[in-house]
Amino acid sequence: MTKIKNSQIKSSLLLLLASLVWGLAFVAQSVAGGNVGTFTFNGIRFIIGGCCLLPFLRGHNIAPSKIPFNKLVGGIICGTALFLASTFQQGGIALGADAGEAGFLTACYIVLVPILGLVIGKKCSPLVWPAVGIALFGLYLLCIPASGSGLRVSTADLALLACAFMFSIQILCVDHYAKVMSPVALACVQFFVSGAVSLVAAFIYEFLPAPSAWVSSLSMPLSWVSILYTGIFSCAVGYTLQAVGQRDLPPALASLIMSLESVFSSIFGWLILRQTMTGREVLGCVLIFTAVILAQIPRK
Repeated sequence: MTKIKNSQIKSSLLLLLASLVWGLAFVAQSVAGGNVGTFTFNGIRFIIGGCCLLPFLRGHNIAPSKIPFNKLVGGIICGTALFLASTFQQGGIALGADAGEAGFLTACYIVLVPILGLVIGKKCSPLVWPAVGIALFGLYLLCIPASGSGLRVSTADLALLACAFMFSIQILCVDHYAKVMSPVALACVQFFVSGAVSLVAAFIYEFLPAPSAWVSSLSMPLSWVSILYTGIFSCAVGYTLQAVGQRDLPPALASLIMSLESVFSSIFGWLILRQTMTGREVLGCVLIFTAVILAQIPRK
């Protein structure tokens, strides 16, 4: 029993570290959002993340070419979900969403995970349903201006809500495949898949229309600081910690700890980027985070 408890404590600390890394990544993504195209940024950082993990595959006596096909499929599925989620997330940030706002809207995946789990036969707490109601009201306060503009949600907010949905898919995929394959191999494969698809999209939608502007965007040192941080730490470190930590923790507890990235994103956005929020937006964030916690209270 003590051994199991120590393992869970270790896993909790790993996921907490991942949340801290991801929270700071929102600042880096905000910096890059105004300079580098969404597909280019994600493509390069995911390829960097995959390359960082290659030495660890060899350390585990795993050759990339010898990963079984059935497990390779798991990495491809997770990588496709990660590509879609990260595209919507970076797109929302590039369209003007603050780091804190992006963090809290992304955290809505915590409410979506148990709901989507019902589709695949997983039970969830009855508290999920009031949590959804609280989250929707929080989203209204966070996304709908109080200036009488009606029910208009910005394009950036819609992109981030789509990101939350796709991240809930990615978490359920990781929860399944992390139990049947090496977490390092899973993370490595999903990074290369997501990076490759992103670079193909970058070539079509960002390089071909304006090659000179594309080259110019990558010539800025600040852009590479953001790319390297998110590639090495957010990808290689953060998602590997997620895959390792989820193996020894119940999904509810794991997703609750990971949702703390929304808190860290707001703190770092305020400290580094000097981004502020109105009282209405802060209340919306508080309600969303309350829904996140409520949705993760375990069933009796």
